[in-house]
Amino acid sequence: MKTLIIIPACNEAKNIAGVIADLRRFYPEGDYLVVNDCSTDETAATVRQLGVKCLSLPVNLGIGGCVQAGYRYAQEQHYEYAVQFDGDGQHKAQYIRDLLRPLEDGEADMAVGSRFLADGGFQSTAMRRLGIKFLSRLIHVLCGIRVSDVTSGMRAVNRKMIQFFSAHYAQDYPEPESTLAAARRGARIVEIPVQMRERQYGESSIKPGHAAYYIAKVTLALLMSNAEKEEGEI
Repeated sequence: MKTLIIIPACNEAKNIAGVIADLRRFYPEGDYLVVNDCSTDETAATVRQLGVKCLSLPVNLGIGGCVQAGYRYAQEQHYEYAVQFDGDGQHKAQYIRDLLRPLEDGEADMAVGSRFLADGGFQSTAMRRLGIKFLSRLIHVLCGIRVSDVTSGMRAVNRKMIQFFSAHYAQDYPEPESTLAAARRGARIVEIPVQMRERQYGESSIKPGHAAYYIAKVTLALLMSNAEKEEGEI
């Protein structure tokens, strides 16, 4: 089965070589696609030197648009599975097969890597963990599913979800919204325990001190998304 690893990257020149090395060590059978979101550093050049496909966007779309571009590519190239894998070095490729297993066995449509189900590893700051717990409870209230790590960007999806996300994907802080959208349309979602690393270089898209703004914005987006008319099952 063809599997595409979608790697969103914006100014990750110092991290991307380590990300590709990790993938080649633990999941060499996958195809890799770095989606370069208008980086102003040497991200694109570094990716080309590594011999990896690089899709450079003409304008900065943010993480949501960046990931959706990867899903569009996966859809057009007829991939059976797609895995989101951040370009900042926080995700560990050793867990990719664990994420894919429930999809390959026909038990799930989407598998989310949860750092809160595994011991050890980097589990974010106390403020962010509090916000994630709030969003997790909100999504449970809105659609009945429980996902402990709703902001995790380490996910694997099957062909049905590739088709859905290639056409419908939140643009700003997409992980909680995409989880809700998929659940409301009947997607089977499971969580897999994973460990994550702390970012080594660069800055997160959620700046320190902006956690409260992030939670408020995502909460509003979730409530508005939940109020929209259902569009049928995936």
